[in-house]
Amino acid sequence: MTPSVPEWDSTLAAQLACRPFIHIPGPNPILTPGPTGAWDDRIIEAADVVKDHDTYYLYYHGASAKASYQLGVATASHPLGPWTKHPDNPVLGSGQPGEWDHHYVGCAFILRDRTDKYYMWYSGRSPDDTATPLPHHHVGLATAPHPLGPWTKHPANPIIRNFGYVGGVVKVGDRFHMYNEHPIGASGPDYGPISVATSPAPEGPWQVEADPVLRPGEMGEWDDGGFSEAKVTHQDGVYHMFYGGAKLHPTRLCTKESIGYAFSLDGRHFVKHRDNPIVPRDRVPDAAAFAEVHSYVEHPFIYLFHTLRYVSRGTDEHLGVQVLATQRPFTLRMPLLARDHLDTSGATALADCPPMSCEHIRRIGLSIECAYAPQATGGLKLEVKSSVDGVNYDTEDVAIFGVPCHPGETVRQTFRLDPVGMHMKLVVENTDSACEVRNLRLFATLGD
Repeated sequence: MTPSVPEWDSTLAAQLACRPFIHIPGPNPILTPGPTGAWDDRIIEAADVVKDHDTYYLYYHGASAKASYQLGVATASHPLGPWTKHPDNPVLGSGQPGEWDHHYVGCAFILRDRTDKYYMWYSGRSPDDTATPLPHHHVGLATAPHPLGPWTKHPANPIIRNFGYVGGVVKVGDRFHMYNEHPIGASGPDYGPISVATSPAPEGPWQVEADPVLRPGEMGEWDDGGFSEAKVTHQDGVYHMFYGGAKLHPTRLCTKESIGYAFSLDGRHFVKHRDNPIVPRDRVPDAAAFAEVHSYVEHPFIYLFHTLRYVSRGTDEHLGVQVLATQRPFTLRMPLLARDHLDTSGATALADCPPMSCEHIRRIGLSIECAYAPQATGGLKLEVKSSVDGVNYDTEDVAIFGVPCHPGETVRQTFRLDPVGMHMKLVVENTDSACEVRNLRLFATLGD
């Protein structure tokens, strides 16, 4: 029910409470842990995403077998990727022994103040900070002249003590509003409500408000276990929050999360969408949870970046993305495969291609690009396979396309494909037994 706040526009509130969202799963996973020995070889989790000029920056915190969470970033020319990890990762490391953020740093949120100054708020903890019953997580601030850094920690850190996991910061008028998951663990292992703090300046002083702005659902509802951190944005007088809502499990990494939407006209009283969850986890093949949700809006699409956990892969955590279309008709270009080379007589595996959901799609254009060797004599073959559940795919192809061989040239070709079943994948085969193919790229253009 809409809170009884006198200044609220009841017509606008009613429209927001039932605004339509069309869910399109992204080409998941979009980012995975690094190779053995890398700083992020064990686990990665989502943080913020921003665009600067023509580049998108996706921040994440990762941990290795030897060290706890540090902050890294990946870049892309499109919100769906492909994403490339920054070679100088991590861009923000944990503190020195004895410092407040020595145990780990994570949960980054980035805000550009001007063209040459960027703010990063992040969460951190010391290994000695084991307050009972809930560990204290503090908030720090770092600044940089560029999204890639170098990032310099503020000398007055931590700027807020015991204020959980950073979700997002918006500046409205002359005040900053920070929305964090706090208190951590209040509703279940590592989960809690969303709370707000305000300040006249990025470094503070920050005032934490006592009452949460978003509370867990009633017992039995899909989000009765609370939330992981969630980004809040402010546009045209409305605060928008896309969040991971939890059905709890005693083991934190087994918690089930779908994505919900809530809005507010005052930044304090948030109303949940009537059709929540707007992104149910069981609509995506093998997905167990969408956690740490961070939104990026590029009309008519809303991109929801998140930590992705699986039904079949235990405690693995990767990065994923879900797309919401806010109007019809729409056309969305999605990357499916990117290979530097495809061996002679070689073929991609079915697992190399993310599933394409056909639920809201009426037309598909497949675009392939590759570079043939001067001595090449055979072309590429595209095999399309269909699935009802997105996990088990038919052994028979629903379509086969051939890409002609033009020796020594880069070839681009587009095919029209009618959606078949609920999900589809592609396999690319090099029919040449003597020459490899280079710079293979495969995209799907999805339309309703």
